Amino acid sequence: MKLCRIKTENGVLPAAVDQGGKLRDLSAHISDIAPETTSPEALKTLSKIEIASLPEITGTYAPILSDVRRLLCIGLNYTDHAEEMNLPIPEFPILFMKACPVTGANDPIIIPKGSEKTDWEVEMGIIIGSRAQHVTEDDAMDHVAGYCVVNDVSERTFQLEMGGQWMKGKSCDSFAPVGPWFVTSDEVPDPQVLDLYLDVNGERRQTGTTARMIFSIAQIVSFVSRFVTLVPGDIIATGTPPGVGVGMKPQKFLKAGDVVTLGITGLGDQQQEAIPFSG
Repeated sequence: MKLCRIKTENGVLPAAVDQGGKLRDLSAHISDIAPETTSPEALKTLSKIEIASLPEITGTYAPILSDVRRLLCIGLNYTDHAEEMNLPIPEFPILFMKACPVTGANDPIIIPKGSEKTDWEVEMGIIIGSRAQHVTEDDAMDHVAGYCVVNDVSERTFQLEMGGQWMKGKSCDSFAPVGPWFVTSDEVPDPQVLDLYLDVNGERRQTGTTARMIFSIAQIVSFVSRFVTLVPGDIIATGTPPGVGVGMKPQKFLKAGDVVTLGITGLGDQQQEAIPFSG
C-alpha cells in the first residue's frame, strides 16, 4: 500500500493511493495515519480494504504520520558521497538526529536567517513499525513497516563551521520534508536497488542508487537499535548519494525562489520552493 495524509477543506484526512495513482479517502476506516498504523496488525487490516472502491479526494500532502516520534539520520552512507566529501568510508554508521518537525512533501523550504549555505540531500527513509531493541541483522527487517522519501535539508555553515555537533545545521524549521507516501515494505521487495534523484530548477544535481549504500537497511536498523530503542513512528533517513551543494566545485547552495524536485523509485516525488525567512 501507499498511504498518505491529505490536507483538505475538511482537515487532514488519511488516504491511500490506488493503482491508477488517485487518492482515496480512508477516513471511514481509520481516523488518521498514526504511529499505531505502522504495526503489522494495523497494516494487515488495511490491506484487506478495496482501495479503488473508496471515495476519491483531492488536496495537498501533509506529513505522512500524525506524529513522527523521532527522525534519526545516517551520515556518509554512500561510497560516492564520502568520496566527493574527501572523507574516509565510515567504520560504523554515523548517527545523528534532526530536531525539527517533519513537513509535507511539497511544503516550502525556509532559508534560515543568516544562512548562506542551505543544501539539499535526497534520502530514503525507513519507517519503523514495531519496537526494536538490540535486534540482529537477520531480524531487523521484521521491524520495518515501510519506506519514504526524505529531503535532509542542511545548513552547512551551521553544521560544519560553528563547532559542536551536526544537529544545529540539520534542524532549522522546514528542514525535514518527508513523503509524499508511506510505502509499505511489501511494495518494496528489495530496498537496496532503488534509484534516487534530485534537481534544482530543473538541473540534475543528484543521481544515485541504494545499491551504493555502505550500510544496508538491515545493518542500520540493527546498529541503531543497540543504542536507541526504536518504536513505531520513528523514521531513519539512510544517507544521500553524491551531488550535494557542499561537494560541488564551485559549491552551490539554495536561494529564495529555487525549486527542488526529488524522488525515489516507487516511493514518490517531492517538490519544494525555497523561500526567505521572515519573522
